[in-house]
Amino acid sequence: MPDRMRWRYGDSNPVMAEVDADTVVEIGDLVWLDRDDAKPASRLSLRVTLAQRFLGVAMQRSRAGETGSIRVATTGVFEFECREALWELGDLVGAAVDPDTIEGLDPRTARLANQVVDAVPMGLEAIGRVAKRYPLHTATVLVDVCSTIMRGGVR
Repeated sequence: MPDRMRWRYGDSNPVMAEVDADTVVEIGDLVWLDRDDAKPASRLSLRVTLAQRFLGVAMQRSRAGETGSIRVATTGVFEFECREALWELGDLVGAAVDPDTIEGLDPRTARLANQVVDAVPMGLEAIGRVAKRYPLHTATVLVDVCSTIMRGGVR
């Protein structure tokens, strides 16, 4: 998904995170910390793993071949695409599974989407909570994200 500034309001409490030369990160990607480098959610297949290592939302890009650090928001309210649904204030949110990565019915090939979220049933999979009630079906949702690495995650 191309760069898209998803931040809408609130303190972003940014950190600077290193990115390897072989890793591409777009503005608006959900990113996690792999030892000492930030990586996009699509490098993972499980929401639980992302939630445990969740660093935040990329506020800068890193293209293939580039090394250095990018700014990552560890908190704040961001607008993400989602499966059309009704949302209640405080609902738990995690990264959505990218349907284009599922071959046949084999869940082992699935990868997470970098900039799309979905409802999750438990806090172990959550990277944030819904920040606005949506009584009608919507394809975007405001999410108050909380970095597990920097802020202790969703509680």
